[in-house]
Amino acid sequence: MRLFSYQRVPDLENASRAGRDTGQGQGDAPVQFLAGGTTLIDLMKLDVLRPSRVVDITALRDRHARIEAGPNGLRLGALATMAQAADHPAVATDYPVLAQSLQLAASAQLRNMATLGGNVLQRTRCPYYRDTSWTACNKRNPGSGCAAMGGFNRNHAVLGVDGSCIAQYPGDFAVALAALDAQAEVAGPTGQRLVAVERLHRPSGQPHLEHTLGPGELITAYRVPAGPWTRRSLYLKIRDRESYEFAIASAAVALDMDGDTVREARIALGGMAYRPWRARDAEAVLTGKPLTEDLAHQAARAALAGAVTHGDNAYKPELGRRTMVRALMQAKALEV
Repeated sequence: MRLFSYQRVPDLENASRAGRDTGQGQGDAPVQFLAGGTTLIDLMKLDVLRPSRVVDITALRDRHARIEAGPNGLRLGALATMAQAADHPAVATDYPVLAQSLQLAASAQLRNMATLGGNVLQRTRCPYYRDTSWTACNKRNPGSGCAAMGGFNRNHAVLGVDGSCIAQYPGDFAVALAALDAQAEVAGPTGQRLVAVERLHRPSGQPHLEHTLGPGELITAYRVPAGPWTRRSLYLKIRDRESYEFAIASAAVALDMDGDTVREARIALGGMAYRPWRARDAEAVLTGKPLTEDLAHQAARAALAGAVTHGDNAYKPELGRRTMVRALMQAKALEV
């Protein structure tokens, strides 16, 4: 780990100013915000991130860690921990897909430390990004290439990729948020704005620019709208081992049913894509039709129709389809 300066800020205004003045906003920025630190410190130790200043925003928790539930939906403070959100009665009962995505995302120790804001912005687990001995990584060294293209890429993305990068987005919670049409509340030097979680992360093309936050901007909360589909929801995660591990395929599913017929469906995929991936083509296949296993397979084929594989990850489209079918049939069977 390299030398850096440490600054603790008392409020949002000072945090925003510190980030704006030193260009905070992307992974290679000279200043980084510190909350739970479960990703930041890890990457600093690996010499992947080399900030000259770390700005501690934990003092903002008094105002930005509240969890509020009401008839219009859910508001999750970005500085709430993963454990607090997963254990909240309203989240567990009315938005089980969110609670499950958090419970399955990390060990108990990490869930007690990691914040909701930082979790959504966590960076890829691609070994070529995390190992600085590999020079060809467009996320670390723009224009250098992507070593994963011809290397070991078993866990890499098959959706939303191009020739610049095939790194997979590693998170779970953001996938569930995207399925429920959640929005991020963002505050910064130019004021406040709302960003759909589905559009918070940039598409491939410029891998070193991962999200749409500008210098000095922070996520302060997530808004999740209420809907008849939130209770009939679940998060299915497939991984190499049952203990703490990242997804090789996952599906966040929320259904509004009239008997066996799907009124509306909300589906997002994880472990398969360059960023949290909303499967809108699959939703269109399901809407207005009785949910059978055959229809679930049709929807899954639509969701993975654009998959692009690279050698070791050729198994992923089929695994993604099976994961989605299983999630849909389990959601149909829920008693709500």
